[in-house]
Amino acid sequence: MSKTILVSGATGQQGGAVVRALLKEGHQVIGITRNMESVKSIALKEQGVDMVSANFTNKASLVKLMKNVDTVFSMTTPFEGGLEIEVKQGITMANAAKEAGVGHFIFNSVSDADRETGIPHFDSKYEVEKHLATLGLSYTIIAPVYFMENLLMPYVLDAVKNQGVLRMAMPGEIPLQQIATEDIGRFVSLVVNEREKMFGKRLNIAGDELNGDEAAKILSSILGIEVRYEGVSPDFLREQSEDLAKMFDWFIETGYSANLKWSELHGFLTFEEWLKKQELK
Repeated sequence: MSKTILVSGATGQQGGAVVRALLKEGHQVIGITRNMESVKSIALKEQGVDMVSANFTNKASLVKLMKNVDTVFSMTTPFEGGLEIEVKQGITMANAAKEAGVGHFIFNSVSDADRETGIPHFDSKYEVEKHLATLGLSYTIIAPVYFMENLLMPYVLDAVKNQGVLRMAMPGEIPLQQIATEDIGRFVSLVVNEREKMFGKRLNIAGDELNGDEAAKILSSILGIEVRYEGVSPDFLREQSEDLAKMFDWFIETGYSANLKWSELHGFLTFEEWLKKQELK
C-alpha cells in the first residue's frame, strides 16, 4: 500500500538512497532540503519528489509538515552544526512527530551506538535514541555500519588509483563491517512496508565484513592494477578530527557487531559486488 514518507537529508548520500528505494516501491516522498535550488533538489523534483525546506529545530514548523505523512525518516549529522545541534535536531524531529501523530518514526543512527563507544558522533545519536524511547511513539532505529562509499572519497580513491595504495587508519588484518548506501535505502523501504513488525526494533545492518588486506586484493582484481594495503595509526587523523580518530581506535579495539544475517536475507551487496558496480577505471 502506497504511503507518504517525509525524508530528511533527501539530497545526501543516505537520504538519497532512501528516496530512490521508496520511489521504486511507489511511495509518495516529501524530501527535506536546505537548498531548494540545488542541482540535487531540482533533480528530485523532476522525479516526482515534493521538496520542502525546513528548520530542524523549529518544532511548530515540523509538526505542520508532518501532519499529513504516514512515516518520517529522520537522520542527523554533527558535521555541520556540531554535536549539540545534532542532538537538538534529532530530539525536535522526534517530538514533532509525536505531536503530529505520525504513525511510524524511523531514526537513522549508527551500528553499536548503544554500546557506550565513546565516539562523539555515535554517542550523539544514542542521545536521540534514548529520548525517542520515552515518547510512546511507534519507531524503528536503523543502524548501519561503515559505508563502502567512503572508498570514493578523493584522498582515498586517488591513492588507490595513482599510487596503488589503499590507506586506512587501522591494521590490515583487522576486519571492518561495511555496507553500501544503496542497501540502507532498500532496507529502510522494507521497514516502511513491514511497518508494525518493525515497531520498537533497533537493527544494526551490514553487508560485508573484510579486512584491509582482503579489500586491497579485491581492488587489485577489479581495477587490474596492483593495490596494496597500508595501515596507519589513528593518530594520523587526530589533527583533522579527534572524533574520527576515536572511531578508528574503536574499530581496532572493538568493532561493529551487526549480524550479517540481514545481508544474507535481503541480498545486500558484498564489497566485491558493490565495487563492480562503480565506474572506477
